[in-house]
Amino acid sequence: MAEAAFQNLILKGTSIDERDLKSLMEMTSSDGIHPVGDALAEKKFSSADDALHALCQSLDLEFIKDIPTNEIATDLVRDLPINYAKSNEVLPLKDEGDYINVLLTNPLNQKVLDDLRVIFGKRTRPVLTTSPRLKESINRVYEKSTTSLDGIDGIQGEEVDLDDPVIDLLEAGDDDAPVIKLVNTLLFRAVKEKASDIHIEPYERDMVVRFRVDGVLYDVYKPPKRLQNAISSRIKVMANLNIAEKRLPQDGRIPLKLAGKDIDVRLSTVPTAFGERIVMRLQDRSNVVLELEQLGFSRANLDHIAHMLDKTYGIFLVTGPTGSGKSTTLYACLTKINTIDKNIITVEDPVEQRIHGIGQIQVNSKIGLTFAAGLRSVLRQDPNVLMIGEIRDLETAEIAIKASQTGHLVLSTIHTNDSAGVFPRLIDMGCEPFLIASSLLGVGAQRLVRVLCPHCKEAYHPSNEELAGLEIKPEQVIGRTIYKANGCEHCSQKGYTGRTLIQELLVVTEEIRSLVMQRKDGQTIKKTALEQGMITFRDHGIQKILDGITSIEEILTNTQLDQ
Repeated sequence: MAEAAFQNLILKGTSIDERDLKSLMEMTSSDGIHPVGDALAEKKFSSADDALHALCQSLDLEFIKDIPTNEIATDLVRDLPINYAKSNEVLPLKDEGDYINVLLTNPLNQKVLDDLRVIFGKRTRPVLTTSPRLKESINRVYEKSTTSLDGIDGIQGEEVDLDDPVIDLLEAGDDDAPVIKLVNTLLFRAVKEKASDIHIEPYERDMVVRFRVDGVLYDVYKPPKRLQNAISSRIKVMANLNIAEKRLPQDGRIPLKLAGKDIDVRLSTVPTAFGERIVMRLQDRSNVVLELEQLGFSRANLDHIAHMLDKTYGIFLVTGPTGSGKSTTLYACLTKINTIDKNIITVEDPVEQRIHGIGQIQVNSKIGLTFAAGLRSVLRQDPNVLMIGEIRDLETAEIAIKASQTGHLVLSTIHTNDSAGVFPRLIDMGCEPFLIASSLLGVGAQRLVRVLCPHCKEAYHPSNEELAGLEIKPEQVIGRTIYKANGCEHCSQKGYTGRTLIQELLVVTEEIRSLVMQRKDGQTIKKTALEQGMITFRDHGIQKILDGITSIEEILTNTQLDQ
């Protein structure tokens, strides 16, 4: 049984096939007496790393787990096509003078070693690792090689072929124009680093590419200024935009397939004094959390939301700044109530995530399909639940209110600073206070804060000044561990990985309805909600600090003290 488990790990974690594995198991081990198979047959291994490491020890071969990709010289891969490296699972590691260390996943792949001996004119020495680690290293090393200026120094903007369509970024061949490869590499790297946006910003003498990762912008690359027009034209071709029009803003969409993932890119270009500024928002359609329990809500707020979603009519609104996860929260709500006995229809701009069993309508203002027009038609489709992408104007707000009063549960988003600000915002739009009071079930306001990297977060004792900045009482931290960001290879030295939400949920009670009908301001409504037990952003954030999820700095940055 142990031998079968060992062989299964080796076959899955490397490019070694059954015939080669049989040959390896029959070889004499490093003690010069026993076959390798006898030495390993009764050992238990929990991972391919452990199994391959033990196999290498028996064969007196070097095994490497942590591949130093940053130390691999790009000169080593210049004459080795990436397609060859991937298909044969091979990567030159280091030039030792008389020989080249070569990363492999199969020590019996003599043909590949012979090929590299011819390419480099030196002897080769195999170093073994697992397939997933080697593939990751190949992508990183060739990405570094592609984005280096060496590959595009001799290319002028007008020489670039801008008509080559991109379907799968990994299909880019070695003969593709360098600017095409450069754009593909930027997209590939952004997806890999889980960036939400790519900013391409032209200035007078240079241009900068920045990624937004977990809500924070980072400089990642500075392309040559002379490639500016070629890069913007290439991106506009991918989005089917007019490359000749550089004086007006344009919006587009690029559907991509990258390593089996469906990536939706929303593109915006605007003219500036030094050229077109481009922002691309990336969304991985295959990696969207659609469970309310996984988003970071408190237990009490989850119960309140579940109670509102059980209603057959009324409006539940989610508010927050752009990029705060409002759509993700609404999709999670829809998933929770998506049962066979309900007819659920959405009107969105754009449809960000497709959900089976729900009718989703894409707004298209160019042909007159606005939120209001779509909603009027949808009401004739006998829906139980309506989701409106955003309430932007009086017409949409009035239709949503009327829908809620005719037996429909309505979910939507709206832009305000906090939950209590929704009521004066709707009144300012022109909605009647008594209609707002009678139709709203509750308002959830949310922000996203970064999650501390579990691999490197560091426990420490915060100063009294830090605690006072959040109004945390010393007794609250007794028995709790407070962490701060540090930085490691797992989080690219940022100290954070991923985000979670902090929320304040205002449940509309009789007292709140009375205040709305009296046209009271947001602060008065919020004060009453707090008296009734509403938890503020800051209080929810403090709880996440005490639970070791985020840091004091994150909550200070993303919340403010109520006056």
